[in-house]
Amino acid sequence: MNPNWNNHYAPYRRQMHPSMWRLPVTALGSSLFPRAPVGFPPDVRNFSSSATRMEQEPPLKRRRSSEKLDVKSLLRQWDSCSDASSPAEGDNSFDFTVMSYNILSQDLLLDNMYLYKHCPPEVLSWNYRLRGLLTELRLHDADILCLQEVQEDHFVTQIRPALDTLGYKCVYKCRTGDKTDGCAVAYRRSRLSLLRSNPVEFYRPGDALLDRDNVGLVVQLSPASDPTSSFCVANTHLLYNPRRGDIKLAQLAILLAELQRSSRLPDGSSYPVVLCGDFNSTPSSPLYSFLTSGRLDFRDLHVAMVSGQEPNPRGFRRISSPPWSDSLGITRSCVYRNQETSERNQNQETKERNHQDPNQTEEPASTSPTVMEGAISALSVEDQVSHITQEIHDRWSIEHSLKLKSVYDHRLSPDGRDEITTCHSRTAITVDYILYSRDSAVGPSSSSAFPVSGRGLQLLQRLSLVGLVELEQVNSLPNEHHCSDHLPLLARFRLRR
Repeated sequence: MNPNWNNHYAPYRRQMHPSMWRLPVTALGSSLFPRAPVGFPPDVRNFSSSATRMEQEPPLKRRRSSEKLDVKSLLRQWDSCSDASSPAEGDNSFDFTVMSYNILSQDLLLDNMYLYKHCPPEVLSWNYRLRGLLTELRLHDADILCLQEVQEDHFVTQIRPALDTLGYKCVYKCRTGDKTDGCAVAYRRSRLSLLRSNPVEFYRPGDALLDRDNVGLVVQLSPASDPTSSFCVANTHLLYNPRRGDIKLAQLAILLAELQRSSRLPDGSSYPVVLCGDFNSTPSSPLYSFLTSGRLDFRDLHVAMVSGQEPNPRGFRRISSPPWSDSLGITRSCVYRNQETSERNQNQETKERNHQDPNQTEEPASTSPTVMEGAISALSVEDQVSHITQEIHDRWSIEHSLKLKSVYDHRLSPDGRDEITTCHSRTAITVDYILYSRDSAVGPSSSSAFPVSGRGLQLLQRLSLVGLVELEQVNSLPNEHHCSDHLPLLARFRLRR
């Protein structure tokens, strides 16, 4: 965020009574959760919405904040994504629910009041929003919460104690520098155990590309009922700036390298992966395509094209090659260089063992240099062209091996309208995602000639999203019933072991 914005929008901050800035919640436990004080419907399927700070889109149709409105809550329902029935008795599987939610830091709200002029002042107070957010978390009752824009002082004094009351344990990483918010992962302690947590900082001193304070979290969890199986969950909030896609790609490369290292097993297979967060990129963007396809050709790609947020991306410089500094130690496959070398050596040793003749006792005769030179000469033109083509292709591309799929389709059924995950006075767009590894093999079965089918993660259900029309009907976000400018995303998975 531009450091000058804080002063520029100070007049908006002064329009609010100081008592609304940071009202403490004096009691925890049941007193934090009165019976739907902000109007949430009792049905757990019908829930709230949210938004983000995208300035390039035309503003939504807005009413004045002074108008008295009968604002309704958004209706959302659980949609089935699989034919899977409930696990049979003795079935070796584990069902769990994941939420990804940008809850809107109060400091960022106050620094960007121009985005919320449509809101009645009372719904912007932290006390009001905290009650609504905690009520929403309680009613959704997810097993894993991946939260972004969690303000550190609120987390320490209010959010973490409240989540502890609800049965969660929390891991938190604040943004670096002077930023006051960060990412949190909370997991239900009665159902899950934490095996490992890895906070990820994207800031690198002395690196001009990685000079921003965004962060991520990677955790490894296991079902409490079966400590021998596990899966990885990552949570992040990438840089907002629509014109700095090069920074977003470098931040994402760091997160993917950490995630691939945390999820990799000694035999080369991987634990299942769930990746959540606010990626500040649209579903039609090259960055999203990279996440879901596993490959990105960035030749002639302008930096403002990467996230799909900038309406006029041409005229900006192109992404350079390499896309990030070699000193980062991350290859174009988004793995750490020492990890890639180790895996390559291990694969070579495996191949040599598999092809070695057990009856062979002598070293094979060396091939005549004349014969070798003749073979190379005969194929040199074809080989050189192929080698040069591959070098050019590799020079202008990056990849990863996680095989990620989005929980959401980004189009509403049956009319095909765009799904929206964030909405305020300036935009309505999708930037939040839950992605998961498809058919990810667990354990040694993946390296066998006939891998065991049905292992990994299966998507069972997702909580439906809404479109622009529905958001206009509730006066955008936040409002009386929906206390962030983003919508929470929820998905139910089955871990097959």
